[in-house]
Amino acid sequence: MSVFRCLAVSAIVLTTARPLWAADPAERVVVVRNDNSPVSKAIADDYAQRRGVRQVLTVTCPDSAGGAGAETIAFAAYQRDIEAPLRAFLAAHSGIDFIVLTKGVPIRLADAPQGRAPGRLALDSYLAALDYDQTPGAIRVELTDVNYGQGFHGLAWANRYWNRDEPFSHARFGGYLVTRLDGYTEADAEALTARSLAAEAAARSGQRPAGKILLDVCPGFGGAEPAKEPRPIVAEPTAAGTVTKIVAECPYSEFNADMRLAARQLEARGLPTLLDTSGVFAGNLAALMGYVSWGSNDQKFKAAAYHALRFAPGCVGDTAVSTSARTFLPTHGGQSLIADLIAQGITGVKGYTDEPLLQAIASPTILFRRYTSGATLAESLYAASRLVGWEDVVIGDPLCRAYPAAPVTAPGASAAAP
Repeated sequence: MSVFRCLAVSAIVLTTARPLWAADPAERVVVVRNDNSPVSKAIADDYAQRRGVRQVLTVTCPDSAGGAGAETIAFAAYQRDIEAPLRAFLAAHSGIDFIVLTKGVPIRLADAPQGRAPGRLALDSYLAALDYDQTPGAIRVELTDVNYGQGFHGLAWANRYWNRDEPFSHARFGGYLVTRLDGYTEADAEALTARSLAAEAAARSGQRPAGKILLDVCPGFGGAEPAKEPRPIVAEPTAAGTVTKIVAECPYSEFNADMRLAARQLEARGLPTLLDTSGVFAGNLAALMGYVSWGSNDQKFKAAAYHALRFAPGCVGDTAVSTSARTFLPTHGGQSLIADLIAQGITGVKGYTDEPLLQAIASPTILFRRYTSGATLAESLYAASRLVGWEDVVIGDPLCRAYPAAPVTAPGASAAAP
């Protein structure tokens, strides 16, 4: 893979220091665009204009929209061409909590230092854990699983924002909530912002979305006890400096149980919910406000049904698919992709560039409890995610709020940050 040396780094900045909780949430966002990528610049400028974001950082790196090879960037080039200018920007501008990447910025790091052997990590997730190694209380997670080969080994971080019911801030939790505006085309990526704003306008008027939240269980994977979900990735309390070891993927039955618990809680609050336990892969449904399934890992997966799903503005979700974010370019074969869900109208969705283990998939219970209580898209998907600095990619406008604010009623859901 060819690597372009950084030729220019510029920042469009109209403000400097600002209070941590600015009245305008757009003041908490920096959007990153790639000067080598016309599509990246167009998407970033569209988002900044529509959202009123004044912090726009321009970097120069390989254009991931130009071909599959450029979707991966060498770690040294990433440090020089993306991380270094971003660090300089963040150091000069306080109050940033959200980083928005755009199509055209690579999605994957090659040769990233992650333990005994160099490996590949999602660029987005690596940025989300920026300076975790210097954050008091941050806990390393070592992941191995011989079922994926003797060479499967990596280091991630336990997400300090996991299962929190309070607004995110970099100052409180460390790291950043990193999302991406991406898809097969520029139009797909820009539609994410349009859907976000449409959903937000409805929420501001006090309307609660009428669309159903679909939770598609695969009965063949069994069913654990929903009351034990969602399970944290580290034992609590855990001493600072501890390395938590994950030596096997969690049972598939636990993810089924998490979906069942999510459905139970949503139904108790009177929110439109569809828990599909039929054993037939759910499809041909429209105007959904939430979507979680096993994707192509479902034993009864039907590609036609997956591609027939349609979503209302503001819909968020995840699929338990190892490589659902391996590319945002048109391709054939392999596991199901979240890029298709973007093209089919979803507003926010989580995916994975490489094998993450099932522990990395977002908890449906936490995701929908937070989101339907008025939290932002980024807060909801990150609160539901156990790991950062790993394989995760979060798609969408981080500021999107599709539901009016409501109290979070689930007992024991919140805990003090470490």
